Amino acid sequence: MKQFDQTAIVPADPEANVTDLLAARVAATPDTVLFSLPANGQWAPVTTAEFHRRVVALAKGLVAGGIKPGDKIGLMCKTRYEWTLIDFAAWYAGAVLVPVYETSSPTQIQWILGDSGATAVIVETADHFSRFDEVHPDLPSIQTVWQIGLGDLDKLAASGAGVTDAEIERRRNLAVGDDMATLIYTSGSTGRPKGCVLTHSNFVETTRNASVALKEVLEDEHGASTLLFITTAHIFARFISVLCVHAGVRVGHQPDTRQLLPALGTFKPTFLLAVPRVFEKVYNSAEQKAEAAGRGKIFEAAAQIAVDHSIAVDQGKPVPLMMKVKFAIFDRLVYSKLRAAMGGNVKYAVSGSAPLGAHLGHFYHSLGIKILEGYGLTETTAPTSVGLATKFKIGTVGPPLPGVSVRIMDDGEIEVKGVNVFKEYWKNPDATAATFHDGWLRTGDIGDFDSEGFLTITGRKKEIIVTAGGKNVAPAALEDPIRSNPLVGQVIVVGDRKPFIAALITLDPDMLAVWLNNNGEDAGMSLAEAAVNPTVVAEVQRAVDHANDHVSRAESIRKFIVLTTELTEDNGYLTPKMSIKRDLILKDFADVIEGMYAGAPITESNPLPG
Repeated sequence: MKQFDQTAIVPADPEANVTDLLAARVAATPDTVLFSLPANGQWAPVTTAEFHRRVVALAKGLVAGGIKPGDKIGLMCKTRYEWTLIDFAAWYAGAVLVPVYETSSPTQIQWILGDSGATAVIVETADHFSRFDEVHPDLPSIQTVWQIGLGDLDKLAASGAGVTDAEIERRRNLAVGDDMATLIYTSGSTGRPKGCVLTHSNFVETTRNASVALKEVLEDEHGASTLLFITTAHIFARFISVLCVHAGVRVGHQPDTRQLLPALGTFKPTFLLAVPRVFEKVYNSAEQKAEAAGRGKIFEAAAQIAVDHSIAVDQGKPVPLMMKVKFAIFDRLVYSKLRAAMGGNVKYAVSGSAPLGAHLGHFYHSLGIKILEGYGLTETTAPTSVGLATKFKIGTVGPPLPGVSVRIMDDGEIEVKGVNVFKEYWKNPDATAATFHDGWLRTGDIGDFDSEGFLTITGRKKEIIVTAGGKNVAPAALEDPIRSNPLVGQVIVVGDRKPFIAALITLDPDMLAVWLNNNGEDAGMSLAEAAVNPTVVAEVQRAVDHANDHVSRAESIRKFIVLTTELTEDNGYLTPKMSIKRDLILKDFADVIEGMYAGAPITESNPLPG
């Protein structure tokens, strides 16, 4: 067993709750801009004092609307300013938010709101309301429904004029550290979602310690800022939202990723929060645009120089003169344009949910952007470990955060203990008992430490494939490099108790037309047509070969099938954070998978089952 412990930097305060973070920020910097709201192509400022005023007004409205201390309020809303406003207003009113993904089905909505015992719900749009209304008769505990799109937040704030400041101050001080701050349901990649009880101390202590560890990211000479675009219903963005309030970081929101680049250009953030797929798409899009403009070879050479330059710097080696010259040239021709596309001021990015890959890590590093990979779960209030500006190794998820201990068991499983670990699963003592081992959280992830305490994640314990020959294979080691190809959407490696490793592969519809055009094929062909196109299949084979180059023959992919459609959240095969629902895919595609082991050709296409 290996274990690394990081002592908390900030002394714990068991009486503190999340509202204390905002109260302290108001006292420290009332006039700094805490949020920027989109307004006619510009960004309208909201100061800390103004945000606090709006939080208190909305909290009064919730009180006037019948919300009692301890009540749970469901919130179904995309990533926008109002999410954090409602979050803090609920805490100031003594209530608890229960996030519901804006993409959730009526059945999922019914389970989360019913199991949590929510008494009210806030939805954003008419579509959200219609999905909720479908199951409202089965949710007798829901007494009140508010809709953001109808202006109900302003109406609520106005209705609370008779509630005193003293009452809000009393309510905001009711919760102590061990009390529930939020009830977040896991995204349900396997089975029915479980409610994770995260406490006020989880947020407060993790936030206070992380803000010290990430000081260089959260403080900038011109003012730190970030543009959130991943869903705030997930703990990753939710925690960062609270962290930014605590640290006084200016925050903007853009939930529509199709509008992300224009928003980055006007907002000009100093750091980003994203999953690896975003960085892959930015890279792949730039690569394909270069191909379309006849500059593909230039981009390819620039990318390789960027990676080589970063590796040399990372290893402390002298950079050869010719490499310096080429790097300077490509910086003007290529790298500067990519920096400008992201707003021009990005120095750091925090990446989570999946491995980024060393190639992209080094590429962005040469652009002047340190991608700090992190690791955590809903059960750990998001972060357990993260690369730091001062302790940074590409390909790892950094050292444990202050206040967190991590150990690697003899079978490779990662276990966690510390200020970030959740209290329990809601109304599920058996699941709670099963997930703790001697007071340590069993994560289900496999990893290892290097000698300096930098953690590397190698896969999920339950996803480890054992071939008929007894070879243990971690799917992520093959899936991640294949998925980095611009043509590839998703990859599912299979082969448990089978004679060899195989894979199901989907195409990326966002990149397909550009790639086809760049490679002399009909850009208008459908996914089904592309799945059997020889040029497309050959490119997928190239991506598979690239992944196979980094593993032994026993671990390599020997056959694959290109599916004729996508795996999406809408058709149930991806979670809201874009993780594959592996068990469901293996079940629904069982016949397709068996076909690969029954003498099927090396590659073929196949539609969704049913």
